[in-house]
Amino acid sequence: MKILLVDDDPEFRRFMLDGLTDSGLACETAADGPDARVRLRDSGPFDLILLDVMMPGQTGWSLLDEIRAAGDLTPVIFLTARHEIEERVRGLRAGADDYILKPFDFKELLARVEAVQRRRGPGTLSIGPLTIELETRIVKRAGARIDLTQREYEVLLALVRARGRVLSREDLLRDIWDMNFDPETNLVNVVVSRLRRKLGRGQPTLIRTIVGEGYMIPTEAR
Repeated sequence: MKILLVDDDPEFRRFMLDGLTDSGLACETAADGPDARVRLRDSGPFDLILLDVMMPGQTGWSLLDEIRAAGDLTPVIFLTARHEIEERVRGLRAGADDYILKPFDFKELLARVEAVQRRRGPGTLSIGPLTIELETRIVKRAGARIDLTQREYEVLLALVRARGRVLSREDLLRDIWDMNFDPETNLVNVVVSRLRRKLGRGQPTLIRTIVGEGYMIPTEAR
């Protein structure tokens, strides 16, 4: 499980990073909204975001609004010292999955994390109009189901997980076909071409070719 912790308190970030890592969870940290957006773009996708409410420059509420507006449905748990009921209600109505008051027992936090994951199920990846249900391998664009072959699904999943980053032909051959060499065939090109055709449906192309580098799905995909 991969978690993004967003909090402006460096001591709290260190404490949380140590605790989550010791609990067997992968964790990255961000000090504020702009830092979090960079992490989401360069290191995502994440399975969960732990988000402070009151941060300098941008509140957690505002950042969550941006995340949801971009089509990112990553579960979010607010962590905050603000105890007013109205604050908790505001966070949940903004699209958060849970709201934990500081200070908290670390075991309680882990239990809440597990509960959010159980409620969300095995996971859904979303980017723009595209959704991938990981357990059923159902792929939809703008609500319309798209039937993919095994290889097409695996290539699409790799590109979505790496959104905003370029994957080279060599990356895809190694990770999908288990080839540690380039057989000098157009295997990857053919699969990507079929994917584009199936995902198209008269819509803008989701998968971009970066000349001389490879393929990518941009974080601002529409």
